[in-house]
Amino acid sequence: MSSIAATASTSQVPAPPPRRLPAADSTPRSAEGRLVSEEVYWTEYYLESDHHYEWNNGRLEEKPVSDYETFLVYAWFAELVRHFLRTHPCAQMVGLEMGFRLPLPSGAVIRKPDFGVVRHDNPQPLLPLDCSYHGVFDLCIEALSDQERSGIERDTVIKKAEYAAGGVPEYYILHKHPDHQAFYTRTSAGLYTPIAPQAGVICSRVLPGLQFRPTDLARRPELETLRDDPVYAGFVLPGWRADRERADAEAQAKRAAVKRADAEAQAKRKAVKRANAEAQAKREAVKRADAEAQRADAEAQRADAEAQAKREAENRANVEAQRAVEQTRRADAEAQARQRLEHDLAALQARLAQGQSDG
Repeated sequence: MSSIAATASTSQVPAPPPRRLPAADSTPRSAEGRLVSEEVYWTEYYLESDHHYEWNNGRLEEKPVSDYETFLVYAWFAELVRHFLRTHPCAQMVGLEMGFRLPLPSGAVIRKPDFGVVRHDNPQPLLPLDCSYHGVFDLCIEALSDQERSGIERDTVIKKAEYAAGGVPEYYILHKHPDHQAFYTRTSAGLYTPIAPQAGVICSRVLPGLQFRPTDLARRPELETLRDDPVYAGFVLPGWRADRERADAEAQAKRAAVKRADAEAQAKRKAVKRANAEAQAKREAVKRADAEAQRADAEAQRADAEAQAKREAENRANVEAQRAVEQTRRADAEAQARQRLEHDLAALQARLAQGQSDG
């Protein structure tokens, strides 16, 4: 163990009981603990396919294997970071056992974090053809293996001290059990201190805006369910959220258009109803006018009939009056004729009587 590891404070992650994996006869023999030079490590062991080795000041250290549930925690968190970096492309993340060299006071070590993050403003860029990183990761993440106590101590004590001394700004330890998870940030004194959760949420300083609930590492909710979670809404599937917001806006616009169309249709129906009512009123007024005209015509006809009757009565009266006048004239003529006859008769009688007296 390096002097830094020996003087490091005890890990804040309680160590679970060690469990050993059953040996497999077909597994190639491990070179764990072998002393090799750094040059030999880079040329013969760094890219070893059957075993993944780190190098601690001349000695090979085989990376332990995590169980499947811890892998699921690791995979969920890695996917969360990928979503964050898609939305906030401020860094690159690497895995695939990419190692980096830490020159420490006690000697150089070469570590392969389960995955690391390199910010774009890191003095040492991560180049496309790099098989190892030539700078210091800004964030290292290890999936804790609890198969052996040495593996637990390596992540929680030794690597913690090495990463802090080597200048890694943040260090996260993932595990299936929340009690064995840890999230550290490096102080100005070069020591790690746990990141204090704010309302149960861990906020990264290396990746501003990356935040998560440690409790979600155990639950591992589907990322689609995090789209509306205020903790993750800023970087999980923002395109979907923007599409949904656009769809909601379009739907809102359509509803508003439908509402306007309904209002216009309602106004048109009311206008048509009013026009129909006015037309009906006009028809009724015309009907009343026609009835009044008919009544006036009937009254005029009655008046004409009455006038005609009056004229006919007057004519009849005139005729009768004329007849009466004529009758009166005839009666007067007859009376005059009788008077003349009577006068003539009287004269005749008088002449006769005179004649007789003369005779």
